[in-house]
Amino acid sequence: MTIKEIDHLANFISAERLDKLLRLTGDLEVAIQIHQDTLALNSQLIKIVATIEIALRNTIYTNIMHHFEAANWLQQPPVTLTLGDGDRKKIIMALDSAKRSEYAKKSQAEKAVLKAKVFPNGKPKDIKPFKYVQKKRENIPVSDGKITAELTFAFWKRLYSAEYEHQLWRTTLKRTFPNKNLKRAQVSAQLEIVYQMRNRLAHHEPVVGDRFHKLIGAIEFVLQELNTKASRPPHPLEKLLAADVQQAINLQSTLETTLAPYRMKAN
Repeated sequence: MTIKEIDHLANFISAERLDKLLRLTGDLEVAIQIHQDTLALNSQLIKIVATIEIALRNTIYTNIMHHFEAANWLQQPPVTLTLGDGDRKKIIMALDSAKRSEYAKKSQAEKAVLKAKVFPNGKPKDIKPFKYVQKKRENIPVSDGKITAELTFAFWKRLYSAEYEHQLWRTTLKRTFPNKNLKRAQVSAQLEIVYQMRNRLAHHEPVVGDRFHKLIGAIEFVLQELNTKASRPPHPLEKLLAADVQQAINLQSTLETTLAPYRMKAN
């Protein structure tokens, strides 16, 4: 690339994002390439974390459903399941988001039918626009699966917090991590690492060095312990992601090899 092209790329990426790498390497083109290598590693990691998030939320949902004998417990929670106000609000928001998504998929003809059903006498003159749309989608049926997908990782990992030690962990969620040697706090700590690193990855922030090793450790913990007991062959989820995890380790190793001489020089 020409110097002009490299400068142009630096403007796209931003001086702030490249600052540390530029100070370390002293070469803008090298800094840009290392930046791209960190994004390649991030892409590999986010695929692994996404699979873990899907597996975790489905395992939790099914476990709670069976324990409380409550199908569709997100929309029709049993009286014996008491969630905190913040968590109940998250479910309400996820339900609304799921309905908005379903409403957006409908054709204009389908929306007209829905409008006629909700407002048989026509649109009320004094109704506010957002209330008008909200009322139209209120009766749209959505499955708990749709709501599950709308709930964030933060919601699911919070179910392993100390607040739910007695109501959920001891009664049911221990079965999602059935190794008898595991404590709730251990599970919570590992899920917190995955959650924090997931947020960094989502914002395209580098997850290298100590952060990478913490994340890989937490990933391996979940893959080895989720819905499995000690002394068993590799879990299917562990097998599914084995090559992806190894690829992430290889990318991290290559990145560290690239950075090593610049770090030695800086010291």
